[in-house]
Amino acid sequence: MNEETITSFAASLRGPVIRKGDAEYEEARKLYNGMIDKQPKLIARCADVADVITAVNFGRDNGLDIAIRAGGHNGPGLGSVDDGLMIDLSMMKGVHVDPSTSTVRVEPGCTSGDVDHATHAFGLAVPFGIVSTTGVGGLTLGGGTGYLTRQHGLTIDNLIAADVVMADGTFKTASQTENPDLLWALRGGGGNFGVVTSFVFRAHPVKTVFAGPIFWDAARHGAEVMRAYRDFLPTAPEALGSFVGLKTVPSMDPFPREHWGKRACAVISCFNGPEAAGKAAMASLIDDLPEPFFNWMSVMPFPAIQGLFDPFFPKGLQWYWKGDFVNELTDEAIEAHIAHAAAAPSELSLMHLYPIDGAVHRVGRDETPWSARNAKWSMVIAAIDSNPQMAGQLTRWGRDYWDAVHRFNPGGAYVNFMMDDEGDERVRASYGDNYPQLVAMKNKFDPSNLFHINQNIHPSA
Repeated sequence: MNEETITSFAASLRGPVIRKGDAEYEEARKLYNGMIDKQPKLIARCADVADVITAVNFGRDNGLDIAIRAGGHNGPGLGSVDDGLMIDLSMMKGVHVDPSTSTVRVEPGCTSGDVDHATHAFGLAVPFGIVSTTGVGGLTLGGGTGYLTRQHGLTIDNLIAADVVMADGTFKTASQTENPDLLWALRGGGGNFGVVTSFVFRAHPVKTVFAGPIFWDAARHGAEVMRAYRDFLPTAPEALGSFVGLKTVPSMDPFPREHWGKRACAVISCFNGPEAAGKAAMASLIDDLPEPFFNWMSVMPFPAIQGLFDPFFPKGLQWYWKGDFVNELTDEAIEAHIAHAAAAPSELSLMHLYPIDGAVHRVGRDETPWSARNAKWSMVIAAIDSNPQMAGQLTRWGRDYWDAVHRFNPGGAYVNFMMDDEGDERVRASYGDNYPQLVAMKNKFDPSNLFHINQNIHPSA
């Protein structure tokens, strides 16, 4: 590409085109995961759908690798690419709530917090994740799990339509009546099939919730808490979204100073209903357990629990994570978790088990690409620290921990909890019997594999 070609491209967009050497380039190229450093040749910040079409055509016609950045929360850094074109959707942040149909149209640059802010005024919410800075685009296309999952399903189970710019630059709407095969592929197949420029979600009644964390001493009571949680979850009302984690009490306010830096087993919950019912549901779990470090469950607006952890995970931390689907949490597996979590290299490093039962199990294995419809949890091991010099230690701990517990689990994982070094077999295992249909959709919608900076579905497979 010569200067004239780039200048012409920049002039054709409403949003800016940022290139190496521009004053804003260094800030614009930064990724959520500070462990990953990529230098795209060009960053096209799209202002609207027309910009996206122009950018896709430009990247394809000039032989550039294309990466799509939406909310910018991707762990393995797949929202950018060295020496290629980053199509940055972060300026496209519109949210439109239709309370008469309980639906929400969301542009791809939104975070889940943006959507929660808009829907909360109407007493509604979409099932997203547990951190409000998470981008809607990547979360949705990979599956989407969070506090409302047991009651209302995965994020993809609530995706009812999408607008998409395809690899050839054409524009399609995907719904149950228009391009339903494309909608199927988008509901968990990742960013393999096009650039989504708007999502339409089904929303549900959610306003004030009984929610918050409870932390126990992991060394003394961690195994007991995990066993109790394992046995409790199948009996818990689906209005209770509750995950278990192995963590460290942060050495900062408002955490009790006497517990700073202690290893903890945490149960973090959100009950979508009255406080009394929420307390009764939790009593079945906690009444027979030892005294916790603290119990901070209380009544709060739903966006408050969604944003509870935001201060701990700013952009730019070092991240290395590994995931698995979990069918059974045996006593032996629990002991392995406790042992490896105790060796965590930093206070922010953690393991979470997110429940994917309840409403998730009422969707057929082939109704979406997400095939793990009989798994009980989605596990993530996340090694996290602010110090770049810790990168090697974080990676080793994450891998060692995963190696120790993976033998208890099936082959696949939630694709949003996978790094970019895990290989094609892990991607195939994650989709299971649905992988061949995803290949067929890739052959139909992106046969040249233009969109390959992702957990890739290969068209020639």
